[in-house]
Amino acid sequence: MAGRISGSLLGTVMFLAFAGEAWADIYMYRDSKGVLHFSNAPTGRSYRPFLADDSPVRLTSLPTFRGATKLADPARRKKFDPLIRDSARRHRVEPALVKAVIQAESDFVPYARSPKGALGLMQLMPATAHMHGVWQILDPRENVEGGVRHLRYLLDRYSGNVRLALAAYNAGVQAVAKHGGVPPYPETTAYLERVLRFRQMYAREH
Repeated sequence: MAGRISGSLLGTVMFLAFAGEAWADIYMYRDSKGVLHFSNAPTGRSYRPFLADDSPVRLTSLPTFRGATKLADPARRKKFDPLIRDSARRHRVEPALVKAVIQAESDFVPYARSPKGALGLMQLMPATAHMHGVWQILDPRENVEGGVRHLRYLLDRYSGNVRLALAAYNAGVQAVAKHGGVPPYPETTAYLERVLRFRQMYAREH
């Protein structure tokens, strides 16, 4: 998740209301524990279309995809390869790193929303998105562009140190500054391990 800045609930609801058409291809189901799962590529009969009259507030139950241990479905992830290659080339960021971040953040689901309000493929917080000129956060092209710009900004800030850049992407630059390095948060530690593992796997594809 790009930063830990809290967004206004009202603003989020209004944003999603205006983006209603984008949710037309999203499906959802509630598991036995009451957790709502969302996907643009349903894998079972339990999914049903997510309709505009479903309360946007329910989206706070959307789970993150950070437990994944293998690469995303090829058909789902490869559709974004041109966007990733173009943005990565222009901002001098390794494509495998960008893919790894997307995998850990959203599993290549373009309309994913975290419980903290991060949105899209690269799970941008609204303030982070606006910092990089992204206003249509759920648009895959703008979301990837903003996420890659943020990675470039963090890599420059930490003199190319990938671990610190990723730690700041997950926990925020203030947390990195406060702890003088990677914050000792279990979530951030696990996040680093997953992203770096995915990075190696994607690098081997090329």
